[in-house]
Amino acid sequence: MKLTFLGTGGVTAAPLPGCDCRACQRAQLNSGYARAPCSALIEFGRERILLDAGLPLLASRFPPGTLTRILLTHYHMDHVQGLFALRWGVGAPIPVWGPPDPRGCDDLYKHPGLLDFRPALTPFVAHAFGELQVTPLPLQHSKLTHGYLFDWHGTRLAWLCDTCGLPPDTADFLRGQPLDQLVIDCNDPPRAEPRNHNDVTQALAIAEMLQPRQTWLTHLSHEMDNWLAENPLPDGVLAARDGQTLLCGAHWPVTV
Repeated sequence: MKLTFLGTGGVTAAPLPGCDCRACQRAQLNSGYARAPCSALIEFGRERILLDAGLPLLASRFPPGTLTRILLTHYHMDHVQGLFALRWGVGAPIPVWGPPDPRGCDDLYKHPGLLDFRPALTPFVAHAFGELQVTPLPLQHSKLTHGYLFDWHGTRLAWLCDTCGLPPDTADFLRGQPLDQLVIDCNDPPRAEPRNHNDVTQALAIAEMLQPRQTWLTHLSHEMDNWLAENPLPDGVLAARDGQTLLCGAHWPVTV
């Protein structure tokens, strides 16, 4: 299985329009430092699963017929905005799973086009997508949100974004799961009172609690990039970058 970070930024990721901070200037000069909305592509065999759909030019990057299914963490605009153009394409329906949010986002439910919205997956229950086991995990956010535990032939990756801390049931469930990889929301540098997203103190505390072999920080703001430029991360913790790929097999992690 291969997981590619399509985007690793939050809504205030670098380059932020009008901002002249160090991180934003660097991202303007070198696109390798820019961060698109947080999302990923999971590939194995003939499966191509899109994890969140916030890329604005999603329809150009993934024309109809190139995705087998879509998993959504929640229905905030920065995680679904790419669906608004993709839905009007011509081709076979694309199955879409997300948390049981009756409001969704704008008119996606009313005018789904190619999007075949399926009943929500049951939290803490593994569901088979081919050879991949997918378990929804409730998170703490301003809108109903699910993270996911991916199990590929016994190797496990937890995707926990967007969240501010973890609900007790999710924390207890994950403590019983040996994790190879943890991808965790880390929007902000240290905050006195984090709200809606983890700051780095919370993200590192979750990583310390769950003890994965490798932790990846994602949903990073320009402020977090400025903090990272001056502060080292613990061993086993890295800030993910757009376009980075994890090759998930018998031995984790292999990155390209």
